[in-house]
Amino acid sequence: MEHATAPPTAPEDAFPADVPVRRPGRWRLAAWTAGLLLAGVSAVLGCRAADTDAFTPVPQVLAFLPWLLAPAALALLLAAYGRWRVGLVWAVAVLGGLAWFMEPYGKVAEPDGPPLADLRVLASNVEFGRGAPGLVKAVREHEPDLVFVSECDRACQDTLREELPDSAYPYRVAAGGNGADGSVILANVPLKRAAGVRGTLGMPGAVADVKGVAVRLQLAHPMPPTPGDVDRWRAELGSLRAYAAAGDGRPTILAGDFNATQDHAAFRHILDTGLRDGARVAGASRTPTWPTALPRPFGAQIDHVLTTPDFAAHEARFLTIGNTDHRAVLLDLTLHRG
Repeated sequence: MEHATAPPTAPEDAFPADVPVRRPGRWRLAAWTAGLLLAGVSAVLGCRAADTDAFTPVPQVLAFLPWLLAPAALALLLAAYGRWRVGLVWAVAVLGGLAWFMEPYGKVAEPDGPPLADLRVLASNVEFGRGAPGLVKAVREHEPDLVFVSECDRACQDTLREELPDSAYPYRVAAGGNGADGSVILANVPLKRAAGVRGTLGMPGAVADVKGVAVRLQLAHPMPPTPGDVDRWRAELGSLRAYAAAGDGRPTILAGDFNATQDHAAFRHILDTGLRDGARVAGASRTPTWPTALPRPFGAQIDHVLTTPDFAAHEARFLTIGNTDHRAVLLDLTLHRG
């Protein structure tokens, strides 16, 4: 009688348990895409943490640092879809870093001493003078005491002279006048011309007499950090920092188009001298001023009114005046004296 035999069995190590299972192609693609996104965002975030503006394209991207949340969040989703654990941890860390640096920069304290005088300040880049008619309308409506106008060419200055008579703004200090290089400060308080900060574009300076107190005024308009001009942009912001540091505590207003945000190290170094961003003090940090082609809240706040701590800021408004790619900054200040 024949006996049935059991079929041969495979050795126990014929199918080792540690053989990797090849992931689907779509998972690998998602993980690779997440890695590329995170590498780019991390490079910019690392420069922000290291307090450096580095080189192109970092300064240009730093202007829009809060909006890097979008690619970082997309990377998180892709890492989850691709089953990439390291990517998940990396994305969470990047999102946390971005959230940390979105906080307004610097500390704010109330000024010492009683209030002495109220000042309304308007800073506007009129883009080669094209926004002059809209600026005139805004000035007539809001009646600022001090007006800092960037990119105001000779035709723009003529328009302001004709439409805003000396009876309203009897004191004026201008620099340059051709194309973007022209700038002017208008005031309804007494002004004396002072040496402005030297730069590629006109940046006039003055000293205002505010109820017997000398207030240093300086219009800011450094070159933008376009590729090839980053070193000049950094140097001109450094010159503005030197002006701020030379104040030695005297009341100062430094206003205009800085072509920089609080995420640029060169701009933070100006604040480190003791100046404060009026919009930040008034609770409007990061409200975009450029470009107007983007609807709010998109864009970057590159137009600022900086003051010494003896000024309180009560309200910041951002005006679309038309025919310029910048919104004007309107700020109500109160000068306190200790």
